[in-house]
Amino acid sequence: MSTRHLNTPLREALSAASDDRIVFDLGGIRERYTTLTWELPGVAVRFAMKACPVDEVLDCLAEQGAGFDAAGPHEIERAIRTGVPVGRIHYGNTIKSDLNIADAYRLGVRDFATDSVEDVAAIAAHAPGARVFCRLATSGDGALWGLSKKFGCSGTDAVRVLESARGAGLTPAGLSVHVGSQQMTAEAWESAFGRLAAVLVDLRDRGIHLDHINLGGGLPALGYLDSRGRPLDPPLDKIFAAIREGMRQLRAVSAAPLDFVMEPGRHLVADQGAIRAHVARLSTREQLNGERQHWLYLSCGKFNGLYEMDQLQYRLVFPSHPGAPTVPAVVAGPTCDSDDAYAHEHRLVQVPEGIASGDPVWVLSSGAYATSYATQGFNGFSPLPYTVIRGLPAGTGSPAAKELPS
Repeated sequence: MSTRHLNTPLREALSAASDDRIVFDLGGIRERYTTLTWELPGVAVRFAMKACPVDEVLDCLAEQGAGFDAAGPHEIERAIRTGVPVGRIHYGNTIKSDLNIADAYRLGVRDFATDSVEDVAAIAAHAPGARVFCRLATSGDGALWGLSKKFGCSGTDAVRVLESARGAGLTPAGLSVHVGSQQMTAEAWESAFGRLAAVLVDLRDRGIHLDHINLGGGLPALGYLDSRGRPLDPPLDKIFAAIREGMRQLRAVSAAPLDFVMEPGRHLVADQGAIRAHVARLSTREQLNGERQHWLYLSCGKFNGLYEMDQLQYRLVFPSHPGAPTVPAVVAGPTCDSDDAYAHEHRLVQVPEGIASGDPVWVLSSGAYATSYATQGFNGFSPLPYTVIRGLPAGTGSPAAKELPS
């Protein structure tokens, strides 16, 4: 596959690597952050730490002005170590024990996500006087991972939750949504803003005036393939336009000034990371139906870097075999687990027919969740080590000359 999706620093770092590892380009992350804040002016970024809990990446984003969306006390402690003010860290997980709440409060966090009156009561007991923002449920339609069941409540419940927060001595500060991870449509954002507006008006009529809206995550990475090997090609310009228009609409119906927060994860880091793996074996086996099938076994798979391979397909580059004849193959990881593969027949990847054990393979757009989902050594295969590179100087390729759409 072509390397046109690789920037020069990443390509050079992958070429120089002599062993398996994931490479993160901090320069590319800075540029993606700059573009995001330019497209959505005035939106405060709270990086979703679970997407890439790598110290150098977190430090890089903190230096750019980002805060952090943390899911528990351990992530809060890690965010604090970057040096960001604790006011730029919120507890974004609606699932938390009494002890978790108390620990977060002790660490200085005062902004808590919620979606139930039971959670509100616990926050009031263990984080007195804290601020809460209530997560609204969304359908998740249009996303690779819908996230529509475990988190969030209805608009009616959100009003009840925030009224209970007010009654418990907490500050009902905001609403939040999450349109689903790797959201591929602008319509999902438009629908979410409609839900937010309806609840915002209902709360206003009850004398509850919020000060911010948390737009959650969902912004897509750009370099993935679909299950048939075609570019996903998310309509990012339309998505940004829908978000800007939605923000304008919400400010119009709010009785008080309204700030906006967003929790990007994979959008900032996925395309700025790549794995240097190697070939274990290209083999051919006769299947039960009598057909012969090529299988490409890699040194890296679902349990040590590519956990999301069930839902998406990564771009693979075979740098030792440019332009070589190819054969269609199932791509699989090295473990003795049948889930460790692009398991469906239509998810065949064209691989060089002459590839040999030990040849390098580059897995592009693998900077999100590669480190956080990896096991600590399932089946004896260790997590990938990582390298960070500084990439392009800050400001290179920035969008300053581009006219912002209205």
